[in-house]
Amino acid sequence: MASKTPVGFIGLGNMGSPMAKNLLRHGYPVIATDVFPESCKELQDEGAQILDSPAEVADKADRIITMLPSSPNVIEVYTGPNGILKKVKKGTLLIDSSTIDPSVSKEMALAAEKMGAVFMDAPVSGGVGAASLAKLTFMVGGVEEEYTAAQELLTCMGANVVYCGQVGTGQAAKICNNMLLAIGMIGTAETMNLGIRLGLDPKLLAQILNMSSGRCWSSDSYNPVPGVMEGVPSGNNYQGGFGTTLMAKDLGLAQHTATNTKTPVPLGSLAHQIYRVMCARGYANKDFSSVFQFLREQEEEPEKKGD
Repeated sequence: MASKTPVGFIGLGNMGSPMAKNLLRHGYPVIATDVFPESCKELQDEGAQILDSPAEVADKADRIITMLPSSPNVIEVYTGPNGILKKVKKGTLLIDSSTIDPSVSKEMALAAEKMGAVFMDAPVSGGVGAASLAKLTFMVGGVEEEYTAAQELLTCMGANVVYCGQVGTGQAAKICNNMLLAIGMIGTAETMNLGIRLGLDPKLLAQILNMSSGRCWSSDSYNPVPGVMEGVPSGNNYQGGFGTTLMAKDLGLAQHTATNTKTPVPLGSLAHQIYRVMCARGYANKDFSSVFQFLREQEEEPEKKGD
């Protein structure tokens, strides 16, 4: 145990905190920081050393994982006045598990390279539950020679670690997956709602879809209709899971990268706008499968007036 060298961890939010705990469980000393000191308390109680800034973490650890909400946070943590690159040691491995624009990952990799450090993007799929159970999927982009070193740490926090190619390809894989996930969820919600309106029992309709060509992950593993499945957010008033705000953010990234690469994504764009409207209509903190409830509400408004 004592032979394992410390790992820096920056960003102890809903995802970062359980990920850092899994490193501790695997016997890695963790040196951590977060802009919100209260986020650090729990990890400190489990044995992590807490420092004041990313620069201080970089001074003490030569392997650092960052898990931050968005591109501006990543830029600040790496290149800001108290950022990692102010104190980073030559040869340090920097792994960013935030979901951000691939172009920002590439910028950070260049900035790190100038300081003699190695940057890899390793965004995750799986959400808070998978983070706690160390069952995340990591999609990794970066120099292939460094992949094994990254893999050693990532396997402590996830069930699948996939090498995607150069820096930014991890982000690309994540963004593409989530665009399809959103489109599939909206399609499933529309379909279920139409079937229910036509008099079909939702459980029966789901069963038919799942043995037919319309089957998808949203219909068979994460059904958006309350009461159709156990243990999913739709059965718990859309609490937990993957928030609508986060889905809107990821679809914004998909939109931005599509514009930059002149790629037509008509359904991706529409999905982005639907989730944006949902954020403005009080669904921001609900799971993204609440699009079913949103569609029902759209239809039911006139009826309520007549009741």
